[in-house]
Amino acid sequence: MKKITILLFLVYTTVSLMAQNKKTKNADKLFEQYEYVHAVKEYLALVENGNTDNYVYKQLGTCNFNMGNSAEAEKWYAKSITVKQNADVYYNYAQVLKSNSKYGDADLQMTQFAIIQPNDQRSIDFITNKDYLSKLLKKEKLFVLNKLEVNSDKSDFGAVMYDNTLYFSSGRNVGGKTYGVNDEPFLDIYQSTYSADGSYSDPISVTELNTRFHEGPVSLSKDGNTIYFSSESFNDDLFQKDKVNKLKISQVNLYKAIKKNGKWTAITPLPFNSKSYSTSNPSIDKDGKTLYFSSNMPGSIGGIDIWKVEVNEDGGFGTPKNLGNKINSPGDESFPFVTDDNMLYFSSKGLIGFGGYDVFSVDLNSGSVPNNIGQPINSEKDDFAFTLNKDKNIGFLSSNRSGVDNIYSASPICKSQIVSVVENTKTANFLSNARVTLLDKSNIVLDKLLTNDKGEVVFNVDCNKDYFLEIYKDGFISQRSAAVKTVSGTSKVTIFLVPMEEVVVTENEIILNPIYFENSRSDITTQAVKVLDKLVYIMTQNRDLSIFVKSHTDIRGKDDYNMDLSERRAKSTVDYLVSKGVNAEKIAGKGFGESELKVECNKCSEEDHAANRRSEFIIVK
Repeated sequence: MKKITILLFLVYTTVSLMAQNKKTKNADKLFEQYEYVHAVKEYLALVENGNTDNYVYKQLGTCNFNMGNSAEAEKWYAKSITVKQNADVYYNYAQVLKSNSKYGDADLQMTQFAIIQPNDQRSIDFITNKDYLSKLLKKEKLFVLNKLEVNSDKSDFGAVMYDNTLYFSSGRNVGGKTYGVNDEPFLDIYQSTYSADGSYSDPISVTELNTRFHEGPVSLSKDGNTIYFSSESFNDDLFQKDKVNKLKISQVNLYKAIKKNGKWTAITPLPFNSKSYSTSNPSIDKDGKTLYFSSNMPGSIGGIDIWKVEVNEDGGFGTPKNLGNKINSPGDESFPFVTDDNMLYFSSKGLIGFGGYDVFSVDLNSGSVPNNIGQPINSEKDDFAFTLNKDKNIGFLSSNRSGVDNIYSASPICKSQIVSVVENTKTANFLSNARVTLLDKSNIVLDKLLTNDKGEVVFNVDCNKDYFLEIYKDGFISQRSAAVKTVSGTSKVTIFLVPMEEVVVTENEIILNPIYFENSRSDITTQAVKVLDKLVYIMTQNRDLSIFVKSHTDIRGKDDYNMDLSERRAKSTVDYLVSKGVNAEKIAGKGFGESELKVECNKCSEEDHAANRRSEFIIVK
């Protein structure tokens, strides 16, 4: 499990010496040695023998809390709080209840925690955000998750992709010594090759980095030639001795290696490692100048904090700096990952979330406050080690939501907007209250909106699709946009509406310009659209109006050909009007060939021929 990566500084309730007795001595020793699996067996044996001590219940709750067994932790914490406990027990119990989706009960325990520790930032955040759950549930979903095929039945986590290689930590190396915290094998670093079809090769061990202790997760420089990774300080004979329990206590430390001839060499510990505190979970920025990591070193605000250190040009390091209380809380913050655009993702148990570790983001450029990125990335369980590869537009998440730490791909949900601005083509003024209709490529109406005072409407749409806009406003010729191809982000479209010229309506006719056609063609031209849209507007405002379309040709061509051509022109004119919403029963048309010339001529000019190729409109009713 990922708790292993922070190893021997797990948050647990300190064993009270007054609560210990001869009966709990063996169990307490195992507890202090972080052998939680065996400690649980000892404490359970005491319970089975009739021991109903609340101290034992509390110890069982804490063991299971540190092992990630939320159901068992809830059971024993519930028994322990029948007598007053210290603040950490109530806080841990609240987190366990949240992990079991019992948010109401968790709030009761957080209230008790806040009474005992009113000045703790976690208490303040809880009291001022009682509706936190509803706010989190309303957050927009940003990713789609899928469990990766590289997972095993052991802990797999901390995935990060460089080029086409996926690196991660795994406890699949069975057959050797197991870790007492969770009875799983020690962690090793593995790699898998990513293919263009989205598949992954069988993982292989990165043997030159792995030892008999824990390794991982990792972070690579932009050129892929430098790797930073977590391992144990035992590798450098760096440890503390616990003479009472006859223990050698190591820490998680950070190491660096250089790639040479395809292998990792020159493994060196970082200079700020210590036998007294941990340094782990590295993330190097794109320039290779700043290394982010997690640590409980002196100066930490909570149990584990996010830190950064400058990497000098000569390969040396500056002095680590805590990222401060905007990011770090009195709880644990870990698993930092910094993107190329300086967005920091990290996991927190101290900031408000669904339960366990939640993933947060913060823009380091603006100094904004951390943002819980919501579901489905976050759940009531532990969600951590979130990374992004923007070149391949894919992220990775580690989570124990299925009962064991697994790696999930996190594909960004592509969100797009179409911002349409409608203007008067003659005055360039914005047109408010214009009706803008959004259609898909099958001409299915998806939405209708009215423009605001700035002539704007905004449509939320899918990425990489074609959409069309139709714009209507009284007194203007209707307009249809060309296809709008959406991308991630915003597509802005400006539509210019032509004002409707004044139309003279008499008792017998509508005086409207005729529409003209290309030679030997029946297609509706751009000039014809402007005239016909005026007629559409007039007819939609006068529902009883009926129109007869007379279509004509010039004198070129044979009579029967011209008659057929004029019939096609009449039909295309009528079809256009009907397509725009004119009642088909109110419009009819007929072709007249060259029988009714507008310009009588023997040697006709091109202008004369063009004037004769037309459709005219007669009021029938």
